[in-house]
Amino acid sequence: MSACLSCGACCASFRVSFYWAETTEVILEGVPQELTDAIAPFYNCMKGTNHKQPRCIALQGTVGETVSCSIYAQRSSTCREFDMLDEFGQINQACTQARAKYYLLPITQI
Repeated sequence: MSACLSCGACCASFRVSFYWAETTEVILEGVPQELTDAIAPFYNCMKGTNHKQPRCIALQGTVGETVSCSIYAQRSSTCREFDMLDEFGQINQACTQARAKYYLLPITQI
């Protein structure tokens, strides 16, 4: 099982913003428009993530226990690109930061 399925901290730590054309307003299989808020002329974010204490509206479950994404197949490029590893194959520090917010141990091995 992926460590992400028992974490979800990233979905409850950061603003999830992306180009507006990724929504169902433009493409049928896109991020459901009704789950997003416009934040700039060409950018939307997932509802719930543009707050002081963010939590994506699509996140289901309890952070640090069992979680899932209700729109996994339609998630934005921002979500698709976020991983436990960075572009150099090292532990992603943003992942570590999000996990620490919820008192979860950092990922040390993949």
